[in-house]
Amino acid sequence: MKKRNNSKLLPYHIIVVAASGDVEAINRVLKHYEGYIAVLSTRKLYDEYGNSHYCVDETLRRRLETKLITKVLEFKVA
Repeated sequence: MKKRNNSKLLPYHIIVVAASGDVEAINRVLKHYEGYIAVLSTRKLYDEYGNSHYCVDETLRRRLETKLITKVLEFKVA
């Protein structure tokens, strides 16, 4: 059985405080997931010569961050 590395998990108490609307906790959640969001919002673009470039789609990144904030605020604490 594989042991899970808990050092990369966001602490539960931060999620609870963020769900209550604390701005600093929400920012900490966003900071925790910023790398994952950047990967999800990276797009491959081509210039006029056909060379490919990777860049972060800022509109998509903001949409993902907004969706994350919305879901955190909807989180029901048991």
